[in-house]
Amino acid sequence: MEQIIILASHGKFASGILHSLELICGKKQSVIAIDCYVQEAFDLTATIDTLMETYKQHEMIVITDIFGGSVNNEFLRYIQQPNFYLIAGLNLPLLIELTTQLQGGGAISETIHQTLANSKDMIQFCNESVAKEIEEEEF
Repeated sequence: MEQIIILASHGKFASGILHSLELICGKKQSVIAIDCYVQEAFDLTATIDTLMETYKQHEMIVITDIFGGSVNNEFLRYIQQPNFYLIAGLNLPLLIELTTQLQGGGAISETIHQTLANSKDMIQFCNESVAKEIEEEEF
């Protein structure tokens, strides 16, 4: 079954992070961005319903910007659908890790769990991380 990754955000964050992903990893045909609320007449429900209908034959991984936000909540309507996976907390390390790991095959749920664990390690308070490294090097 073909896979699709949908990035969905408030504003232009989704298309911006997709641009960054493509700059680092090359163009990905299986990743699309949905920028929500950038036009006054934007209809979130209709947009997502159309998207879900268009890609209903795919394994679909949706990554939204904010858990509990309107974009995430609208996708929650599909949480019981087979082959649908919803992640909140879109960030570049997560996206790079996920697209890289999906190329290796394997169960999507396991890949998502591993990706989340790995990408969480990339979020750091650099002042403390670098100070700890310097301190360790001095010994």
